[in-house]
Amino acid sequence: MAKTAIPITGDDIADRLLQTDPLALLIGMLLDQQVPMEWAFRGPATLRDRLGGDLDAERIASMDVGDFVAICSEKPAIHRFPSSMGPRVHELCTFVVEHYDGDAGRIWKGVRSAEVLFGRLRELPGYGEEKSKIFLAILAKRLGKRPAGWEELAAPFSDDQPRSVADVSSPETLLQVREWKQAMKAAKKSKADAV
Repeated sequence: MAKTAIPITGDDIADRLLQTDPLALLIGMLLDQQVPMEWAFRGPATLRDRLGGDLDAERIASMDVGDFVAICSEKPAIHRFPSSMGPRVHELCTFVVEHYDGDAGRIWKGVRSAEVLFGRLRELPGYGEEKSKIFLAILAKRLGKRPAGWEELAAPFSDDQPRSVADVSSPETLLQVREWKQAMKAAKKSKADAV
């Protein structure tokens, strides 16, 4: 099997899903808080399996929120806090259905302006400024989607410092990102801070 662009979970199938399914990548990034990166980005594959092998925004959006949270909460849960993150995933899928006809890839496909793309990311439920910058950097660094001006808008996540999931290209770089985050935490700085 060919090397995946986002080798984050330790599971080739889950990693490939992040590379090939835009909704999976959006959900993984949404879940990437208060849990290890591997756990967050494995969440979309877990959901796909529990939903019968299909990760579909329209299907998720049409589900009762409580029923969807129950799926998210099955062991192993998709997140440390499935009762709060499940509704966020549901809200994200609903937004994708309402604004992009259920096709998450339309958020960035064909977009040539980083400002437009960043604005679209910031509109997503659960996507604050930092999460949007990191996602912009993932698209550029891992998937080759580099609209004009992406470096400035994604900064500091566009630099060469391994500080986020956007910089994970191997088990070694995953370790470097983890070490960076630990060093920043010890220094009481955020991952957006400079060296």
